Amino acid sequence: MSTFSMVAPHSKRPVEPDKIFGASKAAQEAAKIYGFENVTNSTIGAMMDDDGNLIFLQSVMDHIRGLSDAELAAYAPIAGLPDYLEAVQEACFRGYEPNGHIRAVATPGGTGAIKHAVWNYTNLGDSVLTSDWYWAPYKTICEEHGRDLVTYNVFREDGNFDIDAFHTEFDALLEKQDQVLVIINAPAHNPTGFSLEDSEWEQVMAILRKGARNPQKKVILFADVAYIDFAGTVEETRSFMKYFNDLPENLLVLVGFSMSKGYTLYGMRSGAILCVAATEEIAEEFQAVCSFSNRAAWSNGTRAAMRTLADIINDKELDAKVEKERDDFRELLDIRSGAFMEEAKKIGLKTCPFKSGFFISVPCKDPQAVAEEIKKDNLYLVALAKGIRFAPCAVSEEKCRKAPAIIKKALEALGEI
Repeated sequence: MSTFSMVAPHSKRPVEPDKIFGASKAAQEAAKIYGFENVTNSTIGAMMDDDGNLIFLQSVMDHIRGLSDAELAAYAPIAGLPDYLEAVQEACFRGYEPNGHIRAVATPGGTGAIKHAVWNYTNLGDSVLTSDWYWAPYKTICEEHGRDLVTYNVFREDGNFDIDAFHTEFDALLEKQDQVLVIINAPAHNPTGFSLEDSEWEQVMAILRKGARNPQKKVILFADVAYIDFAGTVEETRSFMKYFNDLPENLLVLVGFSMSKGYTLYGMRSGAILCVAATEEIAEEFQAVCSFSNRAAWSNGTRAAMRTLADIINDKELDAKVEKERDDFRELLDIRSGAFMEEAKKIGLKTCPFKSGFFISVPCKDPQAVAEEIKKDNLYLVALAKGIRFAPCAVSEEKCRKAPAIIKKALEALGEI
């Protein structure tokens, strides 16, 4: 029996509940029944304290509350406040600006930046390339715009980046398409916590540069750095950007910046898409098309968040204060993730290669079944396509230490190990 639909054919798709928000809701309901202390809610992609309350940078929040009513209520320019667009470059690169023509356009978080990259730098029916462990909205954004998402195997057996798999899939796509967009989420990859070494970035860029030797081809790299400020020191997290220097004309680097994690402004939806271009002409074109896309999609972004970042970056004392608070949060995150990884190693629980960040992933054959089994011990996490995702950002050190044994028990019960 067919169901009548008013939706245009290109927008018809199965209506499925969001897995992350669904799992989070189930965890909250369990906490009401069994008590918060007896439930581990590892579904949330935000920093939470040991009592389950949202952690935020107090200096950032204090500054927002001190803004004038006009700054809080007024529109921002379509491309973003001019001083924000300058500040976001400093916040993103922190002294590691590549040698090229750099521009920025404000977007609602990193998600808006991804949308602009997919829409403006691929053609209808094209495929976009990313790793086989990836943030699910990459696929959603591609499908919404009539594109496909294809993947390469990201991890070798030794836990390092599978550069050969990347090379093979990139070359295959470049053979089929004249324009190829590659998305790499690093450092502190969501959902695995993996980060490429500088030497691996160098190899990636060498492959992209080789592909760009054909003047008929256009190669675009989108570096999703949403978690960069929780992945280590400035030098550790940004030194790879030197490989973006002196690009050929037909190789463009786009960078997705977000204020959600680094400035704990999750709900204010502020970020930017930046470009590193070979020529002034390409950089100006980037700013024009992304500004046009802003107008077509959401018109403009959140002025208060833009003003806040501009003020922070332009006030060295305030900037240093924010950095100190963030360092304390990063230390807490490192303690929690370290506790999980220590226990996992002790009991022989295999995880994806983890270096830093909000998430740790455990490979398994039937992630949904494993997630359901784990609920029996009041541990709630997110089922992905290739495994389950645990979020130490949202869980106390004590609960992080207990989680690996619960996960291993569930895997054994289901015959996965």
